[in-house]
Amino acid sequence: MNRARARRAAGDAPCARVEKISMTKIKRIEVKSAAGEYEVLCGAGALARLSREITSVGKFSSFHVVTSRRVWTAVGREVLRGLGGANAAHIHIFSDAEAEKNLRSVESITRSLVKAGADRRAIVIAVGGGVVGDVAGFAAASYLRGVALVQVPTTLVAQTDSAIGGKTGVNLPEGKNLVGAFYPARLVVVDTGALATLPEREFRGGLAEVVKYGVIADAKLFAFLEKNFEKLLARDARTLEYVITRSVEIKAAVVGKDERESGLREILNFGHTFGHALESATAYKRYQHGEAVAWGMMAAALYGHEIRVTPAADASRIISLLRRIGKLPAWAKVPAKRLIGLMGSDKKTREGKLRFVLTPGIGKAATYEAKGLQKLELILRVTASVAEGKPVLHG
Repeated sequence: MNRARARRAAGDAPCARVEKISMTKIKRIEVKSAAGEYEVLCGAGALARLSREITSVGKFSSFHVVTSRRVWTAVGREVLRGLGGANAAHIHIFSDAEAEKNLRSVESITRSLVKAGADRRAIVIAVGGGVVGDVAGFAAASYLRGVALVQVPTTLVAQTDSAIGGKTGVNLPEGKNLVGAFYPARLVVVDTGALATLPEREFRGGLAEVVKYGVIADAKLFAFLEKNFEKLLARDARTLEYVITRSVEIKAAVVGKDERESGLREILNFGHTFGHALESATAYKRYQHGEAVAWGMMAAALYGHEIRVTPAADASRIISLLRRIGKLPAWAKVPAKRLIGLMGSDKKTREGKLRFVLTPGIGKAATYEAKGLQKLELILRVTASVAEGKPVLHG
């Protein structure tokens, strides 16, 4: 019985609770899943509890950490300490470059698991960013038709988004995340302290996902970001913990209502249809995911305004806030028709018709069918020039 079920059996309502651990507050956020509820443990110092928390969700024959060399160099010692010592787990290394998010990496990981003797009672612990979580998660879903999974996200994108909700998968040359599975983790451990070693570019790009949550679901969070963005850029601990925890709460609420993306969960893709097309057009080598999403959200704000969904003032606020992330890799010099063609492989496309998540006002989002390819082509041509201006501060 996991902790969520245990608390319900004791008569407690399923809600987030705060626990004091080593002078820091660790928050537990429950996520509903068809496979059973699981928890996101969120706060500085959470890694110190890793072994204890894994033991609380099941009994496992062996621990298998899947990670990249650069992530393991940064946090490996702390992870092993949390797991109980240097020999507590088998370590499986692969490249976490976006271009390596493919079926070859899944094969490499699963063959490594075979060589390490992983059986059906083994547990895979994904330690790293979005690529590690997606690829290791898909490997766990596939290996022996499914072994237990724990997500330990170490980037801002992964901590606020990709590690939560059960989406796993890899890219194909034809598009992003076209092969995968819904496979929720038994546990997600978000240690905000791990962001201290995150390279500046990855950190800034990851802020795009935080901005996304404000746009689609929480106007107060968006206003908080406008007023406190410089603190975030400076990695102020309290500010980071607040926005990460709030982002996790929003995602947990959304996926709890729509785990398999049949409706509501699509709003989490705000900006992603544009962003994924940019990533695919550049062979996943120019942009980090958050950077592509930042471009995509600016394009979505402009397109929403062009088709009279998004008010001008809200489009301006979205673009102004995203500009404060800093200079992004340049918009790809790809013909608009080529990008539109790549968007055709987006999972939201229905009967050949493009659909986009847009905002009718900050704090709200919905999916809209594309209206006129000429307007879409226009936005794809002008987004880069609009983003060249200086940021306008609000709030």
